[in-house]
Amino acid sequence: MFKKIIKNDERGLLFKDGNYIKCLKPGKYYFNPFVDYKIIPLNINESFNVRKDINLFLQDENLLKELILVDVKDSEIVLHYEDGNFKEVLPAGKYAYWNILKKHNFISIDINDPEVNPKIDISIFNNPELNGYYSVYEVAGYETGVLYYNNVMQKILEPGRYYFWEGPTSVNITIIDLRQHQIDMTGQEIMTEDKVSLRLNFVCHYKIVNPLKVIEINGYHEQVYILLQLILREYVGSLKLDELLKIKEEIGNFVLSRLKEKSEDFGIQFLFAGVKDVILPGDVKEILNTVLLAEKKAQANLITRREEIASTRSLLNTAKLMDENQTLYRLKELEFLEKICDKIGNISLLGGGNLLEQLNSLLAGKDTTKLNQ
Repeated sequence: MFKKIIKNDERGLLFKDGNYIKCLKPGKYYFNPFVDYKIIPLNINESFNVRKDINLFLQDENLLKELILVDVKDSEIVLHYEDGNFKEVLPAGKYAYWNILKKHNFISIDINDPEVNPKIDISIFNNPELNGYYSVYEVAGYETGVLYYNNVMQKILEPGRYYFWEGPTSVNITIIDLRQHQIDMTGQEIMTEDKVSLRLNFVCHYKIVNPLKVIEINGYHEQVYILLQLILREYVGSLKLDELLKIKEEIGNFVLSRLKEKSEDFGIQFLFAGVKDVILPGDVKEILNTVLLAEKKAQANLITRREEIASTRSLLNTAKLMDENQTLYRLKELEFLEKICDKIGNISLLGGGNLLEQLNSLLAGKDTTKLNQ
């Protein structure tokens, strides 16, 4: 006889002549050494893992009472939880676990539906056991995502993190940036109505308000650029150069109003449009500078003439008043004499009479006084 002990945390699978007989519970067992008995001990803290087809043991009703069977189909994966904690992922196949010391739970996942059920705690995706079974996508706060299954649009995704099961269904997300965008049109060559070729630097601001409309347009940014280009050519081509330079600020308003007419077609809100620079050819710039210089000279001459006329009129008015009023005339004489005296160091008088009489004679035009400064 030979003895075999099965411990409390074990079960023994008894085989006779290579055939399964039964499951041995904890205890001592004695066997005839001349009979081909074999016992495979299994730890009940681990899965029921025997290198034989599991179907060999399913006829044992007593064994089945202590096992939980899990049958995973080809279109499924199963999440295995042990005592409430995630343990592993089970691919297609048949599995058995001891239902004695530990509590086992299982969640079946249909991988034909790739979206992860929101009831599943996403913290399990930090477990390396799940690597290769899922993919993750992020939509930033200033973005919108458009979800596709097998290239068929499903829905709009708001900002957040999204998990999808890997399977036969391909998952793609197109990200749409909802922030304000800018179109810079640099050195756009346009001809005015009077056949002057010039270059414009133009800027336009816009943002996407209808992502579904935008994804229907192939290269929407390029199409908006071409639309802007055509509107500019239409407007500038209807103006002469002088008119264009005078109403340069109005070009942006006109272009913006025309762009807004197309907003719904593109799913875009246009916010601003304006001219940054008007670049003229060298010969045209020279001509304009010459014209500007001539205009400024003419304006300066006009101002000089006006000042001269005003001064002459003032002198004429003063002369008329002095002619009509002798007292005023006398006061002007004395004022003039005062100015002379302020600038004269010595006065020599010849002839008789006092100083006042000599000065009076000087002002009266008599050549009897000689002034030395």
